[in-house]
Amino acid sequence: MATIKEFENISAWEKSRELSKEIYSIINKNKEFNSNKAFTWHIMKTAGSIMDNIAEGYELGGNKEFIQFLAIAKGSSAEIRSQLYRAFDLQLISASELSELNISATEISKMIHGLIKYLKSSDKKGYKFKLIK
Repeated sequence: MATIKEFENISAWEKSRELSKEIYSIINKNKEFNSNKAFTWHIMKTAGSIMDNIAEGYELGGNKEFIQFLAIAKGSSAEIRSQLYRAFDLQLISASELSELNISATEISKMIHGLIKYLKSSDKKGYKFKLIK
């Protein structure tokens, strides 16, 4: 176990940052996303929500708060997968992009689940505790 002293060192946050960048890149390359600004805004917001909730929960300092925000981040990872299916159905992303992004979002969800499980079983109560890295 490694001691995590900053949210930037949490593997699930790092991976969710990469997912967010990938989604933004696809949106910026495909001008068809501009035809539905509300959907585009929503998918971009959701992609950022995963990493933002991990960061916010960590900085609050306690296990209960961190777990609560991790649960929200996990929910956002499911929401982004749903939105990606919608983007595919609207022919805004390819089948390979859908698959790649969904694999990444699912992996993030599993990482968050593992972190929640660890925190629930930990006797450490502050955010300067050992986390699995």
